[in-house]
Amino acid sequence: MSSRFASLPNRRAIIDRRSLADALAAIAGTDRAKLRQAATKLLKTALAHGRAEIDRRLVDHPSRGLEIAASQAFLIDQILRLLYDFTVQRLYPLSNPTAAERLTLIAVGGYGRGEMAPYSDVDIAFLTPWKETPWHEQVVETMLYALWDFGLKVGQSTRSIDETVRQAKADVTIRTALLEGRYVWGDEDLYEEAARRFKAEVQADTARTFIAEKLAERDARHKRMGDTRYVVEPNVKEGKGGLRDLHALFWIGKYAYNVRAAAELVDTGLFSRAEYSRFHRADNFLWAVRCHLHSVAKRAEDRLTFDLQREVAERMRFADRPGKSKVERFMQYYFLQAKAVGDLTGVFLAHLDEQFAARGRRFGLPMLRRRPSKLNGFVLDRGRLALPKDGFLAEKPTRLIEMFVLADRHGLEIHPLAMRTAARDAKLVDEIRRDPTANTLFLDLLTSPHNPELALRWMNEAGVFGRFVPDFGRVVAQMQFDMYHHFTVDEHTIHAIGLLSRIEKGELQDDHPLSHAIMKQIASRRVLYVAVLLHDIAKGRGGDHSVLGAEVAMRLCPRFGLTPAETEMVAWLVRAHLLMSATAFKRDLSDFKTILDFCEIVQSPERLRLLLTLTVVDIRAVGPGVWNGWKRQLLTTLYESAEEVLRLGHKQKGRSERVAAKQDAVAGALGWDSKLFARTVKRLPESYWVAESESVLAANLALIADAGDAPLSIATSVDRDRGATLVTIYAADHPGLFYRIAGAISVAGGNIIDARIHTTRDGMALDNFLVQDPLGRPFDDAGQLARLTRAIEDALANRTRLADRLRAKPLPRPRAEAFDISPAAFIDNHASNRFTVVEVNARDRPALLSSLAHALFQSKVTIHSAHVATYGERAVDTFYVTDLTGDKIDTPARVKALERRLVEAAAGEAVAEAA
Repeated sequence: MSSRFASLPNRRAIIDRRSLADALAAIAGTDRAKLRQAATKLLKTALAHGRAEIDRRLVDHPSRGLEIAASQAFLIDQILRLLYDFTVQRLYPLSNPTAAERLTLIAVGGYGRGEMAPYSDVDIAFLTPWKETPWHEQVVETMLYALWDFGLKVGQSTRSIDETVRQAKADVTIRTALLEGRYVWGDEDLYEEAARRFKAEVQADTARTFIAEKLAERDARHKRMGDTRYVVEPNVKEGKGGLRDLHALFWIGKYAYNVRAAAELVDTGLFSRAEYSRFHRADNFLWAVRCHLHSVAKRAEDRLTFDLQREVAERMRFADRPGKSKVERFMQYYFLQAKAVGDLTGVFLAHLDEQFAARGRRFGLPMLRRRPSKLNGFVLDRGRLALPKDGFLAEKPTRLIEMFVLADRHGLEIHPLAMRTAARDAKLVDEIRRDPTANTLFLDLLTSPHNPELALRWMNEAGVFGRFVPDFGRVVAQMQFDMYHHFTVDEHTIHAIGLLSRIEKGELQDDHPLSHAIMKQIASRRVLYVAVLLHDIAKGRGGDHSVLGAEVAMRLCPRFGLTPAETEMVAWLVRAHLLMSATAFKRDLSDFKTILDFCEIVQSPERLRLLLTLTVVDIRAVGPGVWNGWKRQLLTTLYESAEEVLRLGHKQKGRSERVAAKQDAVAGALGWDSKLFARTVKRLPESYWVAESESVLAANLALIADAGDAPLSIATSVDRDRGATLVTIYAADHPGLFYRIAGAISVAGGNIIDARIHTTRDGMALDNFLVQDPLGRPFDDAGQLARLTRAIEDALANRTRLADRLRAKPLPRPRAEAFDISPAAFIDNHASNRFTVVEVNARDRPALLSSLAHALFQSKVTIHSAHVATYGERAVDTFYVTDLTGDKIDTPARVKALERRLVEAAAGEAVAEAA
């Protein structure tokens, strides 16, 4: 019995090898096929029984990850031993084996380490002394077929000792797998010879090369997996801060120091006892999570997706707390363990640098630096900021902040051992939290013109940030359980600060030209940086985080050294940080009351400049792909409209003058005869000229002219600035036109992000839709556009049953089902002077907009514009509507009936269609 599994409780309840061996021996007969069939059936049943027992233990003891992982490996060991013995003794016995007819079965990779999740691959190697013989081929083939019959996924190789050594020298992946090679069964002398030659011919004097290769491999894996440990759907095995990072540390320790178990890393000096405890805790927890993932998914699943997070949190017995659900608490603990893995990696590599890196070189990626002249007592070690002695930070705790300021100011990396000491001494920050010098240093770092993001991230990794700003400490590693936010709250915040710094320096000028330009006009930079720091600081407290965050700002800002006026401004920004995006994305910006209502809250040009910049970095820091040209244009339009009102102080520029100016510009662009242009103008209502931009107006009028008397005309054009495709439909107006077009666009695979509906004075509909593909890009492929046009033509001509085609479309993001979102409808008669504003919140699904538009059609409501905002799994669709006579919908009975019908449409899975 391997000592590796000696500590497993009640092993015979998992599998009783002796009784199974007796049962296999009792199988009568000499027919190989029947013998193999009987043995396979017996062992497959034993494997299923063992797995069921292990799964029961996982349910009973959900946090014993390493024990469960070892139990899986133990079970496979026993199955392989029984299968091996039966194969060589009963199926292909040798009465007088030669020296060449020896065989050893080795476990490699994670299985070799003695750790397996329920559906992990079984990685094995068959080892022969020399060239493979016919007997070897028979035994290996028989065993592999049996393992496949058991339903196992097997990774295998058959090599001689010479081949093993030669391939291990040439391939670091093979070398790593064999590094963890473990004897399972067969000829022990053969295994010992292979192990001896591996050490002597492969491992000896190659530690430095192996370490460099494994670190390069790790960096490539991190880049492939997202290069942050704070993604909200992490990969437990391959992601940054996951099991593979822990394995890499063990591989390096085993290769360089011949350790047999992770606990021996303490004896080598690579870890202290406390650090090994953190290693073991993280290892155990991550293995528990991975085993639960496999058990729930019933397959090899290592990605902790939203739909699995809730179930794993439940199985691991996390409980709800005020302001934080069980799944958020579980994920916060997960990220804290991932952070611990990162901390341990830094310390580990620092020791390796000292012992194995070539003179003047490091295993970490080098950075170009200038040598600073003043370090205030700190020292340089191979270009990194280091401590002169162990008690240096404790002597003067303000150095815990100053260390990160110096690193930022001089462009230095902080030595991992200095980070280790900072983490150990972080509690001393309690003594200097209200110290004016410490707060001045912190504010200098936050508003640094260099790279505040990097230094603040280091400060967070060391645990100093959360200690110095305890309110920030409460959101460290806190996830937001939705499909919109890609990172934890602390990572999102630090990333937003970095984006603000880059915008200010002009590095993102192409993406954010307006924000970069107005940064130069902002009176107080530090107000903006502090507001970005605090905008999400009250998340997870069980209330409106904007309001609670403003209260935190009023308390914290004076401590940081801000004036009362600056404090008030920061608090207002935190309280209003969602106002601008909500107005731009959910309201009709051509309705002047929208602008006036917005300006009534903002009140000053300085607030407007600050709010725009905060809004931009907040959206951009949510995650990749969230920011796009359409959002930039909407925010720019709102900013420019509001800035004009706030600067000039008038209520509204002459509407008729504005319309006339647009008409003159469009007439010039088209170059039409004045009489033809005048006739066209008469057909279109004034509201149309206000709502659309000059480029859209020109395109629309060209379409009308080309259409002549045709009953239907469709035009598409890609708008790169807005990151979408403009789809214009010119057709005879009739009830239900909008919902049919919306359904057709959905059938063709498009997502509508904005829509404006116009009716000419002679009864023609002129509808403009902005459409993107499911990934938020312009809908611009020629095949896509042809399919879109055909779908609209078919829908309006009733050539197809739209409802059937919409039902047949699969949900593009089935993980959205993991979220409980109760649909709600809000009807507002005060947001516009002319229209009733209807807002619907619901879980995003195919053809939601079409369903809602159909509900409005059934309610005898006319839609004038529609605005679509999507936040991950949540959709917010806003409609500007009137009744059929053009009046607001304001009678209580109609309002209630409309609300009910919209909620039913938002909740329904089936797509309704008019009779």
